[in-house]
Amino acid sequence: MYDSIVIGAGIAGSTVARQLAEKKGHKVLVVEKRDHIGGNCYDRPDAYGILVHEYGPHIFHTNMEDVFAYLSGFTEWILYENGHQVVANVDGRLIPVPFNLNTLHMIYDKETADVLEKKLKDTYGEGSRVPIMKLREDPDEQIQAIAQYVYENVFLKYTMKQWGQTPEEISPEVTGRVPVLISYDNRYFQDKYQGVPKHGFLAMFHRMLDHENITVRTGTDAKELLEFREQEICFEGQPFKGNVIFTGALDELYDCKYGRLPYRSLEFAFEHLEQEDFQDGHSVVNYTVSEDFTRITEFKYLTRQEDANGTTIVREYPFAYTGAEGEIPYYAIMNPENEALYRKYEKLAQQHANLYLLGRLAEYKYYNIDAMTKKALELADSLPGC
Repeated sequence: MYDSIVIGAGIAGSTVARQLAEKKGHKVLVVEKRDHIGGNCYDRPDAYGILVHEYGPHIFHTNMEDVFAYLSGFTEWILYENGHQVVANVDGRLIPVPFNLNTLHMIYDKETADVLEKKLKDTYGEGSRVPIMKLREDPDEQIQAIAQYVYENVFLKYTMKQWGQTPEEISPEVTGRVPVLISYDNRYFQDKYQGVPKHGFLAMFHRMLDHENITVRTGTDAKELLEFREQEICFEGQPFKGNVIFTGALDELYDCKYGRLPYRSLEFAFEHLEQEDFQDGHSVVNYTVSEDFTRITEFKYLTRQEDANGTTIVREYPFAYTGAEGEIPYYAIMNPENEALYRKYEKLAQQHANLYLLGRLAEYKYYNIDAMTKKALELADSLPGC
């Protein structure tokens, strides 16, 4: 009945399903455990008519022309003219993040800031992105002072809240995602395209999966349909020789046989306020030195709903994922020990020649939306057509 079965209807699963159905002529079954498609990009109108992101803010950003063109086939965009901008609340003062030359001139007097700006440009080059842990190793005392300010006021406590670890314990791949910018660029990302789908992410996913060759089953655990026997995958009790693309948590596919892979999860506290504004026009404010939550998102500014009555915000509280009912694994905790554990599960998966692992959870790594789309397209293109 099906040429391919895709487990998960997030960006990875939806992209590979559409490409297989449209370009390869596959009959595709998409199985989604949640009662909706869209994965963590899922959005919905709240009770007050404001479009909110159920699983935290998602902004599409990319320099990949082919990925932008591909997704543009399923949506129009609200592109941010000045990019996505984030500020940090440092003891009640709002400063741009990542830390950049504008931030530098906010915290130092002009004479000192001018000297420090020249040093940073001479040492690292104008326009460069310097990971904070690298900046802390600079032998110049004045640059070290900048690094220490950023470390203590922007990085340390926020990182410990987000990851439950000190920065020294976290993978450089993670710490490198929060650099110091040697520029006056206030954008959180430096990509050419930044924004959100004009009619929401969910509408985009519906268009992606709207194809005569695609069947979608939501509210369905794939393990109710598929059995992963030794060297054989069975679908509804019968051997299945087609492609199985798995985008879920790999350890949970094998019932955490070797132990659970560690993740960080998030709790979201939504609140609607009968006031026109909560964060002075800022869509995202990070709380880097205070509060138990990491950030507040005000959706009317994220999705350009400034004419909405009132405003809806969400606070994010990180915690350690345990696998309990209702918890969602968001961020893989990448270190040598956890990666070694992942490899044991990957080896189990490799006994199935027709099983392909795709996505943050299945590959135990971090992907932005554009990189995930690109990889899904490449996987689909590598598989034979009908």
